[in-house]
Amino acid sequence: MYSAGLEILGIILAVAGWLGVMVACGLPMWRVAAYIGQNIVISQVIWEGLWMNCSVQSTGQMHCRVHDSMLGLPVDLQAARALVIVSMVLCIVGIGLTLCFSAIVACPPFAK
Repeated sequence: MYSAGLEILGIILAVAGWLGVMVACGLPMWRVAAYIGQNIVISQVIWEGLWMNCSVQSTGQMHCRVHDSMLGLPVDLQAARALVIVSMVLCIVGIGLTLCFSAIVACPPFAK
């Protein structure tokens, strides 16, 4: 039995998932390390992301640096970078195919 509402809900959830992957790809907080010195005045939080490293001082100053080379990244971040990009591409392909073969939106070559 066909349900147009469920098909629309599936497409909306797929687009929301794709947007979530794009946001997660851009965030610099994939790995967080905190360094606290002898006193609380000297503290630093380091965020390591797929595309950049950011360090936040206890004064609130943030300094971000883009990764110079992919070879300088740890292996787990290299794998995460590749998998996130592959998931974004496959999600776009899946959404496109879903829209083309959908009963609601029919592309002319695939029209029923």
